[in-house]
Amino acid sequence: MTPTLLFADAPPLTAAQRGWLGLVAAGLLALALCLADVARAGWWLGAALALTSAGTLGWSRATFGATRPAGVHLDGIWTQGSSARGALAWITGLLLTAFYVILYWFSGNDGNGNFGLLSPVIHALDGFSQALRGRAADQWFLYGTFYTLAVGLMGARAMFKYRHTRYHLLRTGSLVFFQLGFAYLLPGLLLFFQQPEFYFTYFWPLKHNYLFPSDMRALASGPGLGVFLVVWGAVMSFAATPVLTYFFGKRWYCSWVCGCGGLAETAGDPYRHLADKSQAAWRLEVRLVYPILGLITLITVLLWLGAAGKLPAWATTAHPAPLAFFSNVSPLDALSKTYGFVVGAVFSGVVGVGFYPILGARVWCRFGCPMAAYLGLLQKHFSRFRISTNGGQCISCGNCSNICEMGIDVKQYAQRGEPIIRASCVGCGMCATACPRGVLKLENGPVAGRYAASVLIAPESLRLLS
Repeated sequence: MTPTLLFADAPPLTAAQRGWLGLVAAGLLALALCLADVARAGWWLGAALALTSAGTLGWSRATFGATRPAGVHLDGIWTQGSSARGALAWITGLLLTAFYVILYWFSGNDGNGNFGLLSPVIHALDGFSQALRGRAADQWFLYGTFYTLAVGLMGARAMFKYRHTRYHLLRTGSLVFFQLGFAYLLPGLLLFFQQPEFYFTYFWPLKHNYLFPSDMRALASGPGLGVFLVVWGAVMSFAATPVLTYFFGKRWYCSWVCGCGGLAETAGDPYRHLADKSQAAWRLEVRLVYPILGLITLITVLLWLGAAGKLPAWATTAHPAPLAFFSNVSPLDALSKTYGFVVGAVFSGVVGVGFYPILGARVWCRFGCPMAAYLGLLQKHFSRFRISTNGGQCISCGNCSNICEMGIDVKQYAQRGEPIIRASCVGCGMCATACPRGVLKLENGPVAGRYAASVLIAPESLRLLS
């Protein structure tokens, strides 16, 4: 999309910023040495994490700290190569994409502890993995460690950048907390105590296999917490999610809890303005995300019918290569595996994160996430949440549209004074924060008034945005 407002260039880098970026570069060099499996690979990984962390935190403070006036600054977002699809953005995207391709398809354990190109880095984490989980590291522990570190470091950057707004400080802190505690440490501790590995912040349909009959039986028949985990997943999907979405919209999950949203709101923050605002993109969104929700719902229902013996034998009996990617499995299982490959790996990982610097940070959430589709339907038709607008105060600066990561052309609503009730809106509140006139306000008001013209009364729920 062509930006609606041409912002000034970003100020030149200071000596302090260059110094901190030098530490980040040194950390990446140390990581490359670890990958090259030079002597003391574990030492090089430790140096890489320490240097990269210190450099990122120092750069964030130097760039967005107390020396810069509070507020959302959009200068440079459409002129810097790193955030405007320049050479650095393409290089970053290619590196991220390559990492995901290697992780998903070229890093499996060959049975002898060899994980391919990632082996040196994975084995460098063995000691920490043994302490946390009681077992050696694997590619998924490496991924979880890097993922959590990215959310934490870039979360600190977001806190420096949006330090003037309590809402975003609390929201970012919540995302870091749930990723570190419930999506990283707790699953590891469960394994340490010989319990099933379980991610408490992911539910069906996003974590689709948590409602598959085979997985639920495996959990229920497992040790200790198995039955509780089955009940937890079912209750969160079908009871807690509708209730929480009714009161707070989908933001309670997408902008406060979800790990995918956590990475988008932190590591993806520099790219939020790249979301396509065109009508063609909106039509593509509708044609993709809802059929994906329908597909995983159909697969789940068919698996349960198959488990109950209600389907023809050919659908649940293993055949040689029923689909190209899988052999000696039933057509129904092949369908679920194909969904996991195409949607769960290629779309959510390779495209969803690898394309951050080119397409924006919420490509997966917007076009592919079945949980976002489920929450969006609830939000649009059954929720109290909306974003009210005051057209009389709008100066058409375009800040709100530029900063919207979900591709909503917020300015068009603000100019007309229409409330924003969109299934795709994740309620991050950035549009309200970026508005220089206070035109936009997040509300959890009566359902009856959601579609009415906006008024200038800020509800109690907006105190955190002031």
